Amino acid sequence: MSDLSVPTLPARAVYVYEAPVRLWHWINATTIVALAVTGYLIGSPLPSVTGEASEHYLMGTVRFIHFAAAYIFAIAFMVRVYWAIVGNGYARELFIVPVWRAEWWDDLKKSVRWYLLLDDKDVPHAGHNPAAQLAMFGLFVVGAIFMILTGFALYSEGLGRGSWADLLFGWVIACMGQSQDVHTWHHLAMWWILVFVVMHVYIAFREDVMSRQSSVSTMISGWRTFRD
Repeated sequence: MSDLSVPTLPARAVYVYEAPVRLWHWINATTIVALAVTGYLIGSPLPSVTGEASEHYLMGTVRFIHFAAAYIFAIAFMVRVYWAIVGNGYARELFIVPVWRAEWWDDLKKSVRWYLLLDDKDVPHAGHNPAAQLAMFGLFVVGAIFMILTGFALYSEGLGRGSWADLLFGWVIACMGQSQDVHTWHHLAMWWILVFVVMHVYIAFREDVMSRQSSVSTMISGWRTFRD
């Protein structure tokens, strides 16, 4: 794999994110919002609505949106894993953190100093810098896998024993103790993902303003531009 760190850039623009990666990113962002809102409402339901019960299907609709978004999130994640295999080198950064490389650790220190405002300039990177790689893998990838496992384990309870979800994910409930424990950890992991989202959005806009290289627009066009 080539070195994705770019300390000196002969070009003012580098094509980084291919179309499937960009499409996955925005689908992923949409489903996370839908899952977070509906998941919160499932854990803390709204007050009962007035009128005949037959006229309302509020929580049923909430649960349907949650389940549909979960399917899309999980399928999109699997497609993203596939594209990490067949796509360009930048597509693999989300899943492969080169901690075995000494220069990566040196670059990590520089990235952390940049985020802590201890340095005036960041080392330019066509892809993610080491600190971003750690955050993406440790907060998002690990969190996403945990949410998929626990979420479909809970879903298997509604489908019943012997269902495909029970066969594939029923073991999660047994490993974690009981259903309520899985509910609790699934809910906590939602906040884990949301912490990542807040950090991700803040840093993306911060990089656009302070690092002299594009960030938000890169996930739209695919091109990372360098103003210096």
